[in-house]
Amino acid sequence: MAFEVPPLPYDYGALEPHIDEATMRVHHDKHHQAYVDNANKALEGTELADMSVEQVLTNLEVLPDDKQMAVRNNAGGHANHSLFWELMGPGGGGEPSGALGDAIADLWGSFGDFKAAVNDNGVKRFGSGWTWLVHDGTALSLYSTPNQDSPILNDDIPILGIDVWEHAYYLKYQNRRPDYLEAWWNVVNWGAVTANYERAMAEMER
Repeated sequence: MAFEVPPLPYDYGALEPHIDEATMRVHHDKHHQAYVDNANKALEGTELADMSVEQVLTNLEVLPDDKQMAVRNNAGGHANHSLFWELMGPGGGGEPSGALGDAIADLWGSFGDFKAAVNDNGVKRFGSGWTWLVHDGTALSLYSTPNQDSPILNDDIPILGIDVWEHAYYLKYQNRRPDYLEAWWNVVNWGAVTANYERAMAEMER
């Protein structure tokens, strides 16, 4: 079944003043739609055409060589953005609690140190990309990826990701990526992040 852009789980302006309505409209309706359209076009007629985006990204090698990069970029963009919309919400912010909060404190010492490391990865990502919290099969880990590369390509489970492509912030923040990253934590939806962490832990126990 062809990929589709999921609807936003909140209004376009719900993340104001931290993420502006104009950016959300262009980001969701134009950029994400383009990734979906391009992925569907590249997958049409291939054996992966009816598979989930996770299955597609973990089986790129079965595609013809001339389709692999287009699918990697565009299916990756679809996977990353589908997750990204869920990771934000009105009334967000604060700090994680429970098992996720404990795991972050154990690995990074404090939430402040964790947030600084996530932001630093995003600031230092040259060009376009993402900064991630993932579960790598052993523990939580932080890294960044270029372009629309998804942690799924590394067989990692994405827990939290922040888009640092300019289209995610330029209308409001221009070249001030650090300001955007700092503001982003005011809209983080810890319920969704925690659910991702719990799914990862459940998968590790299988």
